[in-house]
Amino acid sequence: MTDGVMLHEKKGFRDGLTGYHYLVLVVACLGWSFDTMDQWLFVFAKQHAIRELLAPAGTDPQLIDKNMVVYYSNIATAALMIGWATGGLLFGMVGDRLGRTKTMGLTILLYAMFTGLSGLAQDVYQFSALRFLTGLGVGGEFAAGAALVAEAFPAHARATALGIVQATSALGNVLAALINLGFASMGWNWRWLFGVGVLPALLLVVIFAFIHEPEAWVQARAEHKKRGGGNYGSIFGLFREPILRRNTIIGMLLAAVGVIGFWGVGVLTPELLRSVLNPDNLPGLKSAVEQKVSYAGMAQNFGSFFGALGFAYVAQRFGRKMGFLVAFLGCIVMVPVTFFCTNSFVSAIFLFFLLGFMLLFVMGGFAVYFPELFPTRLRSTGTGFCYNVARFITAGTLFASAPLTASLGIAGMVYAVMIVYVMGLVVLIFAPETKGQPLPE
Repeated sequence: MTDGVMLHEKKGFRDGLTGYHYLVLVVACLGWSFDTMDQWLFVFAKQHAIRELLAPAGTDPQLIDKNMVVYYSNIATAALMIGWATGGLLFGMVGDRLGRTKTMGLTILLYAMFTGLSGLAQDVYQFSALRFLTGLGVGGEFAAGAALVAEAFPAHARATALGIVQATSALGNVLAALINLGFASMGWNWRWLFGVGVLPALLLVVIFAFIHEPEAWVQARAEHKKRGGGNYGSIFGLFREPILRRNTIIGMLLAAVGVIGFWGVGVLTPELLRSVLNPDNLPGLKSAVEQKVSYAGMAQNFGSFFGALGFAYVAQRFGRKMGFLVAFLGCIVMVPVTFFCTNSFVSAIFLFFLLGFMLLFVMGGFAVYFPELFPTRLRSTGTGFCYNVARFITAGTLFASAPLTASLGIAGMVYAVMIVYVMGLVVLIFAPETKGQPLPE
């Protein structure tokens, strides 16, 4: 480690930061938290939406077969994941070529618009298609926002700033739970719930008025044009150099572990608690149960908030690899404990908080680690590629597991996810440590 880097390590987070740094951080946090808010509006609403969309006219949605609801819920979730992955790959490249700020604004517009339109779906196929289109924006926003913050902040503050961005994803989830709670108290209507998802589009005014492209991106883009060549914003460029190829594969595998874990079991907690509190799906209990589901969802996402910050702390003090080690071991413990020991609303509040803490401890690592693996010309592309190829893998898992989940229930997914986390420990052996290193240029 050079003396210069050692000096960076001794600085506090706020040293040298200006008002513009904080503005960038706030905008990136809002963009990502609204992104996850729209995701969790879907998590809360999907079961109700699928029931109503499957029910023929004049038929009580509560009479629809539970296994059919689970099957089409998995299909809709997989459609979201495929859109998410496609958008992440596409807009990762766009972010390196068009710019971080413009790309972030465009992706926010996409996920806000199509979340709102999801409330107008007339059947499960329209609903799934609109979830795919929403996913395009959801997947693209993360890579652009992470690259913007990584390049705007000095080295000594980068890990903490990126950890804060990832942590605010949990606040978006909590906001979704509050919105769901409000609708539950008013009788609940999933169509209007999705309509609320349009509001994040208002953030575009701030982005285009006050946020400019990072100087590192501007200089790298100018240099690229001067040379008239290079692999700028190219997925193929991620595999043409041995170190970049290794970093890309490692990043992709680590992301697959976290995304499969989160979407394999992390979003099943509303269904878990509903099955505990209302196993016979009695209509008279629906409103009261939904309110408790919202409170438990808030507990899970408050845990997520602290989990993402926890990774940033461990990564800054002990290294990025140590952060992932703690995260994977914690998930191996908390996933089965949560799904096999939740037997009441009180236990759900406690266990969902701990589950959320560990799941986002993993995901928080992506925001910190991935931008540090790639040079400026490929930072958004590489971050988007790692995060979103993992979503293609997860979507395939959800499609393949839909019949299995319908017949065997959640337990099968729990055991499968535990195996995935063990595989993550093996991948971690080969991962490079980036603590104390400058961003690759």
